[in-house]
Amino acid sequence: MEVPSFFESGFFIWVVIPLLIFFARIIDVSIGTMRIVYIARGFKFLAPIFGFVEILVWLLAIGQIMRNLTNPLYYVAYAAGFATGNLLGMYIEEWLAVGRVIIRIITQRDSSKLVQFLRSSGYGVTTVDAEGATGSVKLIFTVVDRESVESIIPVIHKYNPRAFYSVEDVRLAREGIFPPSRRLTDLLRLRKKE
Repeated sequence: MEVPSFFESGFFIWVVIPLLIFFARIIDVSIGTMRIVYIARGFKFLAPIFGFVEILVWLLAIGQIMRNLTNPLYYVAYAAGFATGNLLGMYIEEWLAVGRVIIRIITQRDSSKLVQFLRSSGYGVTTVDAEGATGSVKLIFTVVDRESVESIIPVIHKYNPRAFYSVEDVRLAREGIFPPSRRLTDLLRLRKKE
């Protein structure tokens, strides 16, 4: 009696291959999410590299399914990996915080302290007097690195708790006043310690 090899065993067919398909889909969809983000942000050289790796991993996953079309567990692993990869890709993109955003603040209160704080922190700020639905308002615009948004929102709430604000992606920003990136500052500190 011939003993089946590990690659022909039930464990390999029903556990290992579905897990490989699941994790391959997580990897390729997460990379695909990053590729789309880098395309939207105008990173012309990173997007094709992500695309190459994404498709290579996808081909490996789909190849396993095509060899075993009768195993429904492979389809479930494929779909679950796709869904998980989307979620993970969004978390990775949020964690990386690549690019710049414009923060648009509309306030009816005196905004001088908020503007002063932003300027003293190194942010370029533009203010405009405008007319809102209920009277005079001040529009405040600042373009910041995405990584800075989490630290600026509490400042808006501190100085103007009822201010309306929106945050939108900026594809390209030039010739402005931008404080050094926290990541760049951290990198420079690490180099000085060495």
